[in-house]
Amino acid sequence: MTKPIQVMIVDDHAMVRSGLSAFLMAFDDLELVGEAGDGHEALQKCEKLQPDVILMDLMMPKMDGVSAIQAIRSIHPHIQIIALTSFKDNDLMNKALESGAIGYLLKNVAVDDLAQAIRSAYVGQATLAPEATQALVYAMSHNNPPINYNLTIREKHILSFLIKGMSNPEIADFLTISRATVRFHVSNIFSKLDVTNRTEAVALAIQHDLVNQPSNSDVAKS
Repeated sequence: MTKPIQVMIVDDHAMVRSGLSAFLMAFDDLELVGEAGDGHEALQKCEKLQPDVILMDLMMPKMDGVSAIQAIRSIHPHIQIIALTSFKDNDLMNKALESGAIGYLLKNVAVDDLAQAIRSAYVGQATLAPEATQALVYAMSHNNPPINYNLTIREKHILSFLIKGMSNPEIADFLTISRATVRFHVSNIFSKLDVTNRTEAVALAIQHDLVNQPSNSDVAKS
């Protein structure tokens, strides 16, 4: 049997932690390994528990969620963190993603969607609440003219699959190319966008509409 995904819950409300704990028990592939009431406690427990995925509240005493995400990711980059909050705050969302969260969901998320978000986070795929995606699109439409990141047509194609949440193997199978080739393109995309993970790449792509932005080769042909 495959080892369940080890999950830690970080929230300053005991009732929320209790509810999330009960939710995890409904799925055989998810296992609760620990809880914390604030970011500082979460940082301490990560050293011992080494969870695969953390569900992180953002508004907490002592150390807030954004600070905790940044601290945990800097020490334990293999631990994936989903920001789980009650607040529809664009600034807070951007800070959470910039700090290294791989997902941003509201606490009214459906149980099955939250379970899938945990599974996606475990394999390095981002999950954003619809409200978060809308906020990014809004920011894109009210931003300065987009920067030309000089993505090739193939890189924009790969980036479009990242936005859809597809993994490298899935992209390779769909395009009938090797996984090594996909990794090469993804690495080039990260380098050109100056990002370190898929979440940042997806956020930037949506903000600047990079998939639909003309590439140099497109311009040359026109």
